[in-house]
Amino acid sequence: MGKRSVRIESITIENFKNVKKGSIDLENKRKDYKASIVGLYGQNGSGKTALIDALALLKLVLCGQQIPVKYADYINIDAESSKLSYQFKIKDEEGSFDIWYQFGIRRGIDDTALNMQEDVSKLESRTEVFDEVLSYAFSSQAEKIRKGPLIDTRTDEVFIPRSKFAELVGVDKSKMTDLLVTKKVVQATSRSFIFSREMINTFRKNCYDKKYMAVIEGLMMFGNRELFVINTENSGLISMNALPLAFKYKENNADTVGNLTLPLNAPAPIPEEALGVVSKVIDNMNIVLEQIVPGLTIGIKDLGPIAFRDAKPGKSIQLMSLKNGKEIPFQYESEGIKKIVSILQLLIVVYNHLSITVAIDEMDGGIFEYLLGEILNIISEKGKGQLIFTSHNLRPLETIDKGFIAFTTTNPENRYIRMTNVKGNNNLRDFYYRDIVLGEQSEQVYNPTNNFEIALAFHEAGESFGA
Repeated sequence: MGKRSVRIESITIENFKNVKKGSIDLENKRKDYKASIVGLYGQNGSGKTALIDALALLKLVLCGQQIPVKYADYINIDAESSKLSYQFKIKDEEGSFDIWYQFGIRRGIDDTALNMQEDVSKLESRTEVFDEVLSYAFSSQAEKIRKGPLIDTRTDEVFIPRSKFAELVGVDKSKMTDLLVTKKVVQATSRSFIFSREMINTFRKNCYDKKYMAVIEGLMMFGNRELFVINTENSGLISMNALPLAFKYKENNADTVGNLTLPLNAPAPIPEEALGVVSKVIDNMNIVLEQIVPGLTIGIKDLGPIAFRDAKPGKSIQLMSLKNGKEIPFQYESEGIKKIVSILQLLIVVYNHLSITVAIDEMDGGIFEYLLGEILNIISEKGKGQLIFTSHNLRPLETIDKGFIAFTTTNPENRYIRMTNVKGNNNLRDFYYRDIVLGEQSEQVYNPTNNFEIALAFHEAGESFGA
């Protein structure tokens, strides 16, 4: 496929967690930047994490992975299903593709392990992916194709339009029954139909249209190798003395992508072949780390060979901090340093590569606010990739372009907005504080609280315990 870049341009969420409806454009409309940065701000419980979860769900779907049952619990309490829609831009040597992909999730009943009728209330739930629709438009110097559906699964058939079906899987009618069975099996196993391994193999075997495959394989490769989602579970692991490391680097024209979680309060057993990967990732990070935390680097102490249960050779290692000529176990560093290290390699990739999307929930957790603002400013001004983050720290509102910032509202029917009437010389942080007090935007961004009532509540709660 040659050189290819993928970027998410917008996301729309419906009936997902506490977001009944929310749309957010991920491109900066104020100025033309190579980087695509979106910092999402708002009060607790207003839909920030829902956006990150929507991206985590997208990654699972594009990778053809089974969707965990927890996502069924994310369906809004007043709805029977959630709908998620994403718009992408793919550019390759052929031209430019605008792509629209949407799907729904709903709660299903997992009765696959039963051979007798049972009380439905006792059966376990599962998350079902349904009503997938993939559409695209294309433009190049020589050709233009208007937006139209490529695969629409909202039918009792395998998918429509029939003309696209014939071009993607052929005209052999004997395949129809097999593909209908595949559609049922995939849904029963909580996976995407379009991006399931079964359908990807079918498309590759039968489809000869390069544009169709550029759309399907472009999104599949993006989900597997270029979309990274760092949620608050990472912070939880750090608190429990483990270091999650997500990484991507290129060596000998091949991408290495993966995730490692290294225990910090005990020697970490890793496969022998993984030691080289960890060493390369850490060496790469150290180039930046000693600049943002002056004098600090991290290293690996080899504690000797081990053997895993399957007799495969491994190594026992421990991460160490090296600062001012002294070596100490990395576990004794602050949580802020651990957080920086856990995401730093991905930030390096965002800075250097156009086709990379990293989403980080609560990016500010434990990181000094001045440093956070400087890192985001550097990436936004000179980076190339796409970074989506949520934060409670308002320092970035003063350091990055106002077009990179979005806010949540108190209205569940319109959760995400950009501030309007912001002048070039306005300090966005002060502007946001003023809107909290005066409510000058079309949507309210903060549910007001009453200090007297809060103090009274503290007093009453104390009295109930005899304080």
